[in-house]
Amino acid sequence: MTLFETVLTPYKNMKQFFLLIIIFILLLSYSVFGNRETIAITPTRVFRQTSRPKIISRKKWKAKEPIGKAQKHTIGYITIHHTATLQNEKITIEKKMQNLQNFSQNESLLASGKAKPAWFDVPYHYYIGVDGKIAEGREIKFVGDTNTEYDPTGHALIVLEGNFQTEQPSSRQQKSLQKIVAWLAFNRKVSASKIKAHNDYAATACPGENLKKLLPALRQKIGEINRASEKR
Repeated sequence: MTLFETVLTPYKNMKQFFLLIIIFILLLSYSVFGNRETIAITPTRVFRQTSRPKIISRKKWKAKEPIGKAQKHTIGYITIHHTATLQNEKITIEKKMQNLQNFSQNESLLASGKAKPAWFDVPYHYYIGVDGKIAEGREIKFVGDTNTEYDPTGHALIVLEGNFQTEQPSSRQQKSLQKIVAWLAFNRKVSASKIKAHNDYAATACPGENLKKLLPALRQKIGEINRASEKR
């Protein structure tokens, strides 16, 4: 070995030594911080996405007592509707709920000419106004009502204000819909595949094409949340 090689050899070994140290530090950092992110951030995000959204209670919108009797059920589905009336930001959601309850609890003729009996209460369990506010309708432990030919037993019924054959759900409505569906799906153990539209069960235009086309993305999001929650 020449004098030149003898002098340089320690430096070569030191380079290799420092390179190994750097690699070790990088691997250790990935292990520590990677695991901390999985444990600390993901469950927090899941908790936030499945938390109960702000809901205006029946008491808050001054609901009247139900009339007659209703059947109790266990939720296994989440079904989306629209009111089929034009969105109106000038009327408060409290007043809208009172109007809906008055209509629901009285006999009437529908636009189709079909007679509607007096129902127990508001037919839907949750109402989402154009402003994104959510109101409690019929108590969720009771089966909802429908003018169409399907059995809503086991269905959590959510209605959005608007006629979505001609209108678009507002961005606030879309956000509120995801929040309440995520909360219901998580707490009632409803799979994403069982989040559907009214017209998946009955011959009706409800909930309108402009709302129904948003449901595949909603199901995908709820599926991701459900899978993440199972890993907590």
